[in-house]
Amino acid sequence: MENKTEFKTDIVTLTRHLIVDQQTHKQATGDYTLLLSSIQLACKYISYQVRKAGISNLYGLMGGQNTSGDSQKKLDVLSNEVFINSLRSSSKCAVLVSEEEEHAIEIEIEQQGKYVVAFDPLDGSSNIDANVSIGTIFGIWKRKTEGPKTTIEDVLQKGTDLVAAGYCVYGSATIMVLCSQQRVDGYTLDSSIGEFVLTHPNMKIPKKGNIYSINEGNAAAWDEPVTKYIQEKKFPEKGKKAYSLRYVGSMVADVHRTILYGGIFLYPGDKKVTLI
Repeated sequence: MENKTEFKTDIVTLTRHLIVDQQTHKQATGDYTLLLSSIQLACKYISYQVRKAGISNLYGLMGGQNTSGDSQKKLDVLSNEVFINSLRSSSKCAVLVSEEEEHAIEIEIEQQGKYVVAFDPLDGSSNIDANVSIGTIFGIWKRKTEGPKTTIEDVLQKGTDLVAAGYCVYGSATIMVLCSQQRVDGYTLDSSIGEFVLTHPNMKIPKKGNIYSINEGNAAAWDEPVTKYIQEKKFPEKGKKAYSLRYVGSMVADVHRTILYGGIFLYPGDKKVTLI
């Protein structure tokens, strides 16, 4: 009997997924699809630069600080510039908000679109030189106002008004997770064809996990409810299993693990106390 080798030839890419979804909405203009294509391009470029960072001398500090007060790395600056340029050239955005920029970036009127995009081009900068997983975070809203000038109302929108949000994690593989108003899907970058391929359809966090992820170095500055909650996870009642601590320090990596394995990721506000 002749042995047949089966090959997977029906490849579902992010671009294909977006086009199929677009065809199911008669009112769709294609703007959202083009916007996501620009985000894809930026993430592919960043992924490539992250992989060759050591060889291309992209490790180390650039010399400045971002809006959060963190020292900027060379890859921070490079990622920020490519994200801004890619989104601006799509002509689908009205305003951009980056963690690396002090002010919002208003797109030139002739290139303006209807979307607002907020992003951290490279989350987890402190881990870059240690070759630990880092990532990109983005959120997309529709502009609230009309006219040539954008307003603060366009930028300060609720999370429930998001059109879509997602992240791209650069680790042992490059994976983009995209959350629309209907579902969450994960796509892995296949470098042989240069496309994000659907590998994690309809992702859902497990109902029960046994991992907690938090920066315990800030424990002295936590509010009492946070302290109490973590103590309960570390020292549970008799008969219950203690949670395990897993903390990378790159939000994208910690959140991605939590979505896949379950548990909880926390980044609480704190009292910023100074210990003497």
